[in-house]
Amino acid sequence: MRLTTRTNLAVRVLMFCAVNQGRIVRTPEIAERCNASVNHLFQVVNLLQELGFIQTQRGRAGGVRLARAAEQISIGAVFREFEAGAPFAECFDEKTNTCPLHQTCRLRGYIHRALEAFYHELDLITLDDLVRGNCGLVGLLDLAPKVPETCLSDR
Repeated sequence: MRLTTRTNLAVRVLMFCAVNQGRIVRTPEIAERCNASVNHLFQVVNLLQELGFIQTQRGRAGGVRLARAAEQISIGAVFREFEAGAPFAECFDEKTNTCPLHQTCRLRGYIHRALEAFYHELDLITLDDLVRGNCGLVGLLDLAPKVPETCLSDR
């Protein structure tokens, strides 16, 4: 299994916003720190906003921020939304499926169960789980560097 670039970028954007909680961040700042194309990020940011994960603010002082607390954002929900357009296998898309085994193949059912187990595990993870106490991530993404008390013990 391989995640789409959009899903990867969506999680990077959300982690960046979570690390910089309380401030509005600009897409070019995210692109620079997350090694991503600004154009790709604009598309991802637009979808994250449509899905209610982030809020956007236009204008000179504009940018993005989380729409809700990091502990309320399920990574499984993010993955489901961003991976929804890409069927795992040809037989998962009723419109374009040309596999002659479709009606009798049992593999599709097993793959479907495995995918549901995968998403179930991701449902148990929140954005907060990814960033809280992750001193390395904070060091890479924080726009106003400060050493959290939890990271002082790492020295």
